[in-house]
Amino acid sequence: MRWKTSLTKIENEQEIIRGHNLQQLVQTKTFVEVIWLLLKGQLPNAAETRLANALFAAAIDHGVGAPSATVARMVASTGNSLHTAVAAGVQTLGERHGGAIEGAAEFFQENVNVTDVTGLVKSLKDKKNRIPGYGHKVLTHDHRADTLFTIAKETGGYGKHCTFAAAVGEALNKISSKPLPLNIDGAMGAIISDLGFDWCLAQGFFIIGRVPGLVAQVYEELTSGAGVRRLSEEEIEYIGQ
Repeated sequence: MRWKTSLTKIENEQEIIRGHNLQQLVQTKTFVEVIWLLLKGQLPNAAETRLANALFAAAIDHGVGAPSATVARMVASTGNSLHTAVAAGVQTLGERHGGAIEGAAEFFQENVNVTDVTGLVKSLKDKKNRIPGYGHKVLTHDHRADTLFTIAKETGGYGKHCTFAAAVGEALNKISSKPLPLNIDGAMGAIISDLGFDWCLAQGFFIIGRVPGLVAQVYEELTSGAGVRRLSEEEIEYIGQ
């Protein structure tokens, strides 16, 4: 079996990452810069490094109540290892949790040149098609998105996809019966698109950012002595016969 790869080569006791010697990367570059190198194929400049760092930091944790953290901690509580519990948390990242970043990036990249944003939004609403990257179960305004857009503007990473995302949010909230803020998934999807990344890679940014939070959540659970987690009977409503 043979694989072709442009990522990593190990030869003569040296490891080469995208054409760069790993030992030199370890000595001269940050973790975020090397992540960018792996994903993009080239090292980022200072502005790109700052923006990438902000993207990962913004996604790092969202409390025990976030499905990924809840599941990871429940799995840890039943006696599983740290890596098993963290993996279980990552497995929860789907269309309704974390995965919206991919859908948002795809939507932005496919529609960014649409001139009638209001018409597009209304058409999708009439068809009951949900636009990913807007709305939040808890928040009526996602300040994480504001912060990311601010940094994007400061670093030159705020381009046509971010502009389009903001316009969609404005049009959406004019016709919505409830607040639908641009959330962190939408902001990340727009920024990643302006940075030139394929939408298929977008969820990877959220996964990379969230794993440290899951590790911390699982470690806290493993050392808490709380025992097995489960729903109390008061939280369960039987609707059978």
